[in-house]
Order: sequence, then C-alpha cells, then structure tokens
Amino acid sequence: MNHFKQAIDTDMDEAASLWAARLDGSDLSNEARLELTTWLAGDPQRRQLLTTYCQFSTDLEEKLPQLVSINEIEIPANNPPTIQPIQWWPKVLAGGLAAAAAIVAIISISQPEKQFESLATPAAQRQSLDLVDGSSVDLDARTSLSVDITDSHRRLRLAEGQAFFAVTKDPERPFIVETPFGSVRVRGTQFDVQTIQSDSLRVTVIEGVVQVRPSSLKNDTAPVLLNAGDQLLWDAEGVVVRKLSEADLENTIAWRQGQVVFQGAPLSDALNRFARHHGIGISASPEAAQQRIGGRFSLDDLDGFFTALEEVVPVHVSRNLNGTVQVNLRETPAGE
Repeated sequence: MNHFKQAIDTDMDEAASLWAARLDGSDLSNEARLELTTWLAGDPQRRQLLTTYCQFSTDLEEKLPQLVSINEIEIPANNPPTIQPIQWWPKVLAGGLAAAAAIVAIISISQPEKQFESLATPAAQRQSLDLVDGSSVDLDARTSLSVDITDSHRRLRLAEGQAFFAVTKDPERPFIVETPFGSVRVRGTQFDVQTIQSDSLRVTVIEGVVQVRPSSLKNDTAPVLLNAGDQLLWDAEGVVVRKLSEADLENTIAWRQGQVVFQGAPLSDALNRFARHHGIGISASPEAAQQRIGGRFSLDDLDGFFTALEEVVPVHVSRNLNGTVQVNLRETPAGE
C-alpha cells in the first residue's frame, strides 16, 4: 500500500474509488477512457490513489465471503449475492481510503495466519525468516529451527545452533522458544539464543523482558527473569546471569553481520567456533590451545582467520589431505 505524505482531497478520493469501480465493472468506452486520461493528468497523486483502490478491489473480492461470514459487512438488500463487490464497496466504504484499509485488515486480525515450517541452515550460511505473526528470526550457520504458529499459540524449537528473534507483541499468544536445554518465553522483545555447545544454553536479551527456564529447574520453580542487557549462561556448573555493556551486546550478535569477536579467549574456543561454522575438523595441540586471542574476525573468511592467527599468536597452521586442520605451537629456533 502507498502512504501519501500529503493530504488527499476528499473529492479526489471519491473520484478514485468510482473510477476503480468502473474499471472493474466493465470495459470503458473511448469517451470514458479519454475522460479518465484527462482526470489522471490533473494531479500526480491521482494515479497512485487509483492504483491503491484497484488493489483494494482485488483484496475485497478475495475476502468478501469471509467478511460476510463474520458479520463485519452486509451486502445491501437490493444487490444480489453474485454481484461484483467493486460495484457496491465505494458506497459501503464511504469513509474513504482509511476505512477501506481497516475493512481489509479485519480478516487478518480475526483469523490469524498459521505457519508450520522447519529450517536447517548449511555450513557457512545464514538465513532470515519472516513469521506470519510479524516476528522475524535470523539463523546462524548450521542451525535447526521448527516453527509452529496457530491462532492459539506461538511455539518454536531451536534444536541446535544460534538464532536472533525479534518478536511482535501479542498479549494472547506468548512466544516460546524450546531448546534441548530449556525454554525461553516472551511477549514481545529482541533476544539471542545459542545452543552451540552440546551441554549449554546462552540467552542474551537486547530489548524487553524474557523468562528462561533451564532444563535443570524443577517445574515448581519460578523461571529466571532477564531484562535488556542481561545474559544467562547455563551449563553443567549451573546458571549464571550477568549484565553486559552495550559493546558486549553488539559483540554477542555480531554473527548476524558475519563477524565474531574474541576478547582474550582461549584459542581452543576460537577454533571450535570456526570449525562449527564451516563444518570442518580443526584441532590444536594442548600448548597451542591454551594461547589467548582477541580481535574481530570474519566468520566466513577461514583462510583470513588462519593468516591473522599466525601473525598474532605463536602458532603454525597446517592443512591435512583429508581437509582437516592442525594448529601447533610454533617452534622457537635454537638460540632464541
């Protein structure tokens, strides 16, 4: 739908609706076509307005049976049920374009769309998904997500991987994300969920309030309440909640732009992150694994990461014939 910045004249609005009705109802005569061409040339907004009304005509024709069935509109008694809706809707929607938009939206409000879908992103690829409730999800590489949205519930299952959720508020239907290690429940917010490790859950809240119930909590125990800037980590050692700075929040979701940030992390953690993202085996000797690394790197540029790694850490990277990678501590020449 076009949104006009300038106010639309009432006469222009009525004329556009009538022209839409004439265009849909029958073929125009040559005289009428000339009249329409002259009218359109009188103001640039007229063509946009006429296009919008013609689209409403199509929408109403498709949705007419549903609108009548839920008693939102009544077909005038002097019009037979088989009449084309465009012949009478300019009279029914005398309030103008805003009223037309409201009527067409009734179906979407009264009968929510349903969505049942399963996605699995391959190695080194990300994907975005728009949900029928207006929410959206960004999926990191090697992430599996199932969507189950109906008029009574919104349930998603993140089997593995990492996903960022921007949730549309719906007081009647909480938005629930289930994982192998616990569930996340919200009304409308933005948050990140990571289940990359085989035995851990990480939830980071960017906006709003989130309830997290790690699988270790008993059913009669209240869920953990997180606010914007909070991050929950659950693993074998228990539940830890910490407050992140704005910079740390941005670093946590940097993967959405294909970036990863390490701040004095063990090299083993960095190698595991790249190994998982690209779906290849990367191993390190115990001495190399203990090295620390910091910086921002491109997740998609594996060769660039290895090049930078050898420049900032005293290690040597070697590729094996089977496609795996070995990282060892660089030998110090004798005498140094």
